[in-house]
Amino acid sequence: MSEAPGSVATGLPRYRIAELNAAIGTLLERGFAPRFLLEATVGRPQLKKGHLWLTLTDGEAAISAVIWSSQLRRLSFVPEEGDGVVVVGRLNFWAARATLAVQVLDVRPSLSAVLRQFERVKAILEPEGLFEPGRKRPLPGFPQRIALLTSVPSSALADMLRTAAERWPNTALVVVPIPVQGAVEARIAEAVQRLAQRSDALGLEALVLARGGGSREDLSVFDSEIVARSLAACPIPVVCGLGHEDDTTIADLVADYRAATPTAALVALLPDRQTAQMALGQTRRHLREVLRLRLHSLQDGLRRNREQIERFHPSLGIAQQRAWLGQQRRLLEALAPHQLLQRGFAVVRRDSGSVLRSVNGLKPGERLRIALADGELAARVEAISPAAAGAEGASAH
Repeated sequence: MSEAPGSVATGLPRYRIAELNAAIGTLLERGFAPRFLLEATVGRPQLKKGHLWLTLTDGEAAISAVIWSSQLRRLSFVPEEGDGVVVVGRLNFWAARATLAVQVLDVRPSLSAVLRQFERVKAILEPEGLFEPGRKRPLPGFPQRIALLTSVPSSALADMLRTAAERWPNTALVVVPIPVQGAVEARIAEAVQRLAQRSDALGLEALVLARGGGSREDLSVFDSEIVARSLAACPIPVVCGLGHEDDTTIADLVADYRAATPTAALVALLPDRQTAQMALGQTRRHLREVLRLRLHSLQDGLRRNREQIERFHPSLGIAQQRAWLGQQRRLLEALAPHQLLQRGFAVVRRDSGSVLRSVNGLKPGERLRIALADGELAARVEAISPAAAGAEGASAH
């Protein structure tokens, strides 16, 4: 600081321009936080000599900001016009021109920007029916092989591997490393498309897209239209386990099944072996009871059939026929003429040989032949006495 010769002292500090600007710089450096968070909306982004210049505004005030090229190459998210952002920055003051700007050290989309992106993509895809429940495919009951798309290594992957080993170790897991944060939509979509093309050759029955916990802003990559379309075109069922239970992304809406977490995705997709063992035990007991009852029923049927066969066995029928024939033979023998003759009856015939059954038609003098048990004799009708007259015979000689 200096004072012009001959000037009247007023007690006010006097600066040269360079001194004033340096004092302002020192004041800012001492009195302001070296780093701070700033919520703002991006305006007028311009790339100059590799550096990204932009205006940050909250609608009431604005400030210039810059992302140096060295930092810009390391960012996973590059803001565009109108994006809501959360900036990690510090103040840059150029004393030579008294110019102030925010140097951006890191930048992420704000929640409002993420939600606007979500609604924008939803408005594009919903009319196409990509969110309709009717297009959701059922998950396989006992998958032999599934693909896990997630970051490697990660706690999400470790949780899924542990859950798979505990629930159903028979399922083979194909782990496909993917980036899950930043401007990596195209790489995720490409990984899904490659798996979709080789799903038959690899024997895949389902695909799991997973990412562990984080802020809703961190999940904005899964609101991408190209990621959503790649999932919709996948020929096998897709399960999404992204973030926390309250987080819903466009990928969740397109997937065949939305799980609250990566672990929940494996729980939904893989059967529980303990539950399966219990179910098998119950089925085994049920089948044993069914077989026991069936065997008992068949044994009863065989017993009834055996009794029926024995009742209608040919030998039994033959014996019954023989007994009947014996009865008939004895009856015939009892009714045979010679048996009657043995009992004192006689058979009277005309000369013609016909058996005489009545006195009607007989004439006195007519010759008859009378058969007895021990021989035959000839007779002649002397007189006829009808039964009505109390006579039943005729004398003959």
